[in-house]
Amino acid sequence: MDIFYKTKYNSPLGKIILVSDGKNLVSLYFENRKTYFKNENIVLKENNNLAVFDLIENWLDDYFNRKNPNVSKLPINFINATEFQKDVWNILLTIPYSKIVSYKDITNKLVKKSGLNKMSNQAVAGAIARNPILIIIPCHRVIATNGSLKGYVAGLDIKEKLLKIEGYNSSSSINESHPTSCINSRYE
Repeated sequence: MDIFYKTKYNSPLGKIILVSDGKNLVSLYFENRKTYFKNENIVLKENNNLAVFDLIENWLDDYFNRKNPNVSKLPINFINATEFQKDVWNILLTIPYSKIVSYKDITNKLVKKSGLNKMSNQAVAGAIARNPILIIIPCHRVIATNGSLKGYVAGLDIKEKLLKIEGYNSSSSINESHPTSCINSRYE
């Protein structure tokens, strides 16, 4: 059994659970909300004194104070993830603060990267939904092509609040700020 460590962070949106392997952040999720962090076959111990937790808590302080913190130097580790999920999450890390993209945009980047002719938006949406490190891996910045807020493991209310913190106005259309073609898909 692997040993992991956890601590709680009090955010303006509720308590957030941080999980670490001792050096890297492996999960960040809202307490009492759905998460895809798999904690079977691990021992999860409370530890409020890890350097990685201090670093992440400082990053979260900056985020909630609208300071656009940099994610590039944060020690994160994707555990129990497929290569496809890692590819999707790495693309999410490139979405700039306060910007939004569509599921179709993420799919198009993956198609281009992989050299495939096409890929399912639903497969991409499934990988996005299993993001274990919310906020830092900004899956909340992915919305439908028509501008609607689709799916967020912590709930659409949290997704909308995160976007508002970043200055995104959900009443404006995605097509006004991000031109992209519409396709008939649940996850555009």
